[in-house]
Amino acid sequence: MDARLNYFANPLAGKAMKNLMAVSKVLAGSDLPTTVQHLVEVRASQINGCGFCTDMHTKEATHSGETQERLNLIAAWREATVFTEAERAALELTEQGTRVADAAGGVDDEAWANAAKHFDEDQLAALTTLIAVINAYNRINIITRQPAGNYKVGMFG
Repeated sequence: MDARLNYFANPLAGKAMKNLMAVSKVLAGSDLPTTVQHLVEVRASQINGCGFCTDMHTKEATHSGETQERLNLIAAWREATVFTEAERAALELTEQGTRVADAAGGVDDEAWANAAKHFDEDQLAALTTLIAVINAYNRINIITRQPAGNYKVGMFG
């Protein structure tokens, strides 16, 4: 499968991607735990069916020390015993924030309140932005049919 558009070869798309990656760097440097960031990136990518991002973020998570068991259970996090309450709150917010079109009210107050129990205001800002950003990456990669399976850890810096 070939991509419909090479985002890094196209000057306009490359500029847009560079700015999106700058936001990602800000988030990576935030106080939101790295483990939570990886879980959010993988779960949103799974929901959206973004093979490129699922490949990338599972490899990055593994490289950061995430276990295969936890990665295998992200899609079934509600039934899994390997996630903390904070991680569960982040995963719920991720699911609702990713599936906004499926729910008339968007993210419900209960999911937000649960996340607010576990994360401070800066972490909530990072979590909210991360959910939005990974969904943007997913959509870009899905629309342009970016192939999955060839990602190498750290290849985007």
